[in-house]
Amino acid sequence: MSASLYHLHIAESGYRPQHYAYYYKQWKQYEMDYHQHQSTEIMYMISGCCRIELYPSSGTPKQAENDNAVKGVSVDLQKGQFIVIDANIPHRLIVGDTPCRMLNLEFGLQSCAPTASILHQLIQQEKELAELIHTSQPYMVLSDPEDVYYTLKSLVLELDQQREGSMLGDLLFAQLLVRIARLSQEHRQQQTPLSERYVHQSIQFMRQNYDRSIRMEQIAASVNVHPSYLHRIFKKHMHSTPTDYLNTLRMDKAMMLLGQTDIPIAEIADYVGVASRPYFHLLFKKHTGHTPADYRMQSERFVRSYQEPANETTDNQPFHE
Repeated sequence: MSASLYHLHIAESGYRPQHYAYYYKQWKQYEMDYHQHQSTEIMYMISGCCRIELYPSSGTPKQAENDNAVKGVSVDLQKGQFIVIDANIPHRLIVGDTPCRMLNLEFGLQSCAPTASILHQLIQQEKELAELIHTSQPYMVLSDPEDVYYTLKSLVLELDQQREGSMLGDLLFAQLLVRIARLSQEHRQQQTPLSERYVHQSIQFMRQNYDRSIRMEQIAASVNVHPSYLHRIFKKHMHSTPTDYLNTLRMDKAMMLLGQTDIPIAEIADYVGVASRPYFHLLFKKHTGHTPADYRMQSERFVRSYQEPANETTDNQPFHE
């Protein structure tokens, strides 16, 4: 059993969530005593505001009275923000005259077979989640665009129906951690140099608009910088120009559409934002070494050869006269 979310063995072994408490609560003019849990706690601010006081380093509130080296931390939470408090961190809640409504979840992780652990599989695939569990921190405060809240609500609803240990509960918990991990990464990126943020935001714009006929001026405008400046910093960080990156993204999408769908080849160019079909064929040949038609034919041949063992088994059933 691991009370903390930050446990190195989680990435190597199988773990499932163990939920200890989950509840909605409205507070007003309340001051909680310092306490700590043998579990990780998520406190989500639905409305209003509150203050969380913590002692994240080694020490307790009583020790702080006699030792100036023991420092407390005060965190103000607003609507749409949440705090993740690691296990065994002394903390308390303070609410003033303005009421606040919260949704709380307290959980730990219990060991299980890796094959039965959704978390184990996700950690191998989601780099943000792997980074989160390897970055131990006493507490973490994040602002939520409501993705975390809706997932947290769905998880608590599932638990309220007394379905502790259900597969859906495990899936929702895993989704919750992934959303928190991605938010955490976005928060770290906002603290990176401005040029890196511009590059990251421009990549997001291209990924969301590659199906349109977008130009360099539009990409630069999406992050409010001059095209020549974006071109320079993009090449520095990505070792590629924005145009080359966009073309690579489009051709990767075209490969997927040619290999995985029945969309006519003549329409693929439009799906990936290339207005000229001859130019699309030229880009695709340069990117893959094949024409779109040859690439689709090879993909179909692979699918047929992959399916042959099943057909062969069917054909070799015993013959009965």
